[in-house]
Amino acid sequence: MVQHAVTFFATLCVSCSSIALASENTADQDRDPAVSQEFDPGWSHLAVAPWTQQEQNRARIAVERPVTAQEPEAFEAYPGGAATGGDVFGQDAFSQPSGNMEFEQKLEFQLGNAFFEKLWVSSPSSTKASDGLGPLYNARACQSCHIRDGRGAAPDETGDSGSLLFKISVPEIGATDRSITASAPDPVYGGQIQDHSLPGLRAEGRIDVQWSERPVTLADGMTVHLRVPDHQIVDLGWGPFAKGARLSPRVAPQMIGLGLLEAIPATEILAGADPDDHDADGISGRANLVWSDRYQRTVLGRFGLKAASPTVRDQSAAAFSFDIGISSSMHPDPWGDCTAAQPACQAAPHGNDDARFTEIDDIGLDLITFYSRNLAVPARRNANAPQVLRGKAVFHQSGCADCHRPKFVTHKLPDQPEQSFQLIWPYTDMLLHDMGDGLADDMPKGLASGREWRTPPLWGLGLTTQVSPDAGFLHDGRARTMLEAVLWHGGEARASRDAVISLSAEDRDALLRFLASL
Repeated sequence: MVQHAVTFFATLCVSCSSIALASENTADQDRDPAVSQEFDPGWSHLAVAPWTQQEQNRARIAVERPVTAQEPEAFEAYPGGAATGGDVFGQDAFSQPSGNMEFEQKLEFQLGNAFFEKLWVSSPSSTKASDGLGPLYNARACQSCHIRDGRGAAPDETGDSGSLLFKISVPEIGATDRSITASAPDPVYGGQIQDHSLPGLRAEGRIDVQWSERPVTLADGMTVHLRVPDHQIVDLGWGPFAKGARLSPRVAPQMIGLGLLEAIPATEILAGADPDDHDADGISGRANLVWSDRYQRTVLGRFGLKAASPTVRDQSAAAFSFDIGISSSMHPDPWGDCTAAQPACQAAPHGNDDARFTEIDDIGLDLITFYSRNLAVPARRNANAPQVLRGKAVFHQSGCADCHRPKFVTHKLPDQPEQSFQLIWPYTDMLLHDMGDGLADDMPKGLASGREWRTPPLWGLGLTTQVSPDAGFLHDGRARTMLEAVLWHGGEARASRDAVISLSAEDRDALLRFLASL
């Protein structure tokens, strides 16, 4: 089935290998190291070959919205383009390599998977390639939170914190990071609460969540009970938080399609932004602009729940440091997120003093980046079923597609053939939107306010609980079903939520069937 997508893209583009790279998108070592405070939307950290005029025209036609919902659009069943995964729809649905990956590259993918699943241990250890855990940490492995490369779970009734963690920040005074509208880490607890520690050290706290319910009555009389969380950090290990500290709960998102999202041209994402709502449609998507230490410039944020990370490699290195306490060339401190106010943590044994220089070296970070870029998006199921097509029409009529943009065409990337010039269907505009008081965390990040979140991709949505049965939806896993997640929408999405509330049972079921097919 993926072969048809390959054929489409072979006709859509001319030979990528025959086109010279654009001068403004050269390799890292050729870039000017000078700091660039200005944002250049045409710049990319990837090695990009420019589209021809013919390709621009074809790409424009490919991403136009459907005229009719009577039949599926061409290649709609392959949301990752030629990189779409095979027919694996069970618990391993999110763990497949890009469908167009050459056989020789699959070993690199498997090595990256080994790093993703590795259980790190404390230093010193006889297993030098696996030591350096902590001293404070949230998990021992990437897989511990991204369960089978899917979504994490909110805490359950037993008190297990699941995959939930908490970001923490204080107002801008004394900020040390380089984001556009900087918020500072807590002077004692840093930028994230680590609820585990090595022996002899105190964890920073324990996550406690109490649940209540709020009923929402739909137009046909059906009542849905939304689960309302009351998040607390208790048993603080290092004293009180700083005055004005803000906490934001986060559950690990799924990992599929990250390389394809990274390959969307920034200009295409920015074309959908309307920060001042000039068209008066109530939707004012904004791009998050963040500082890149690696490239020493302001770049478009793409990853994380507030689009605060610009690249897959940035996101991976930050997760190693904050979540596991593993140093890298991008985050070289061996104590991870520990602060100067935690001297016992900074003085603990670490793994930076062997031949690796950091606890994961650049070879390992490259492998985990390659793996993360190439976790395939599963193929659609039942995309041509009449009820699914009806649900797709309801999706558009309800305004959902105003933020959950269906389609993009990716950059041409001679060095990344898996992501190169693909028609993809992520159902996200990659922009920030005000989601209302109910979902606000009051924590700004970059240009994102405390009420804004990046539109999450919807691809793979219907397989979420097959991969991880306890997984929840939304940023903190509060929603147990797709319908609950929709009913939490507010702010810019309020009109779409109200449209869903007013649907007939038949149309609502069709909408949910469409979402389950993604």
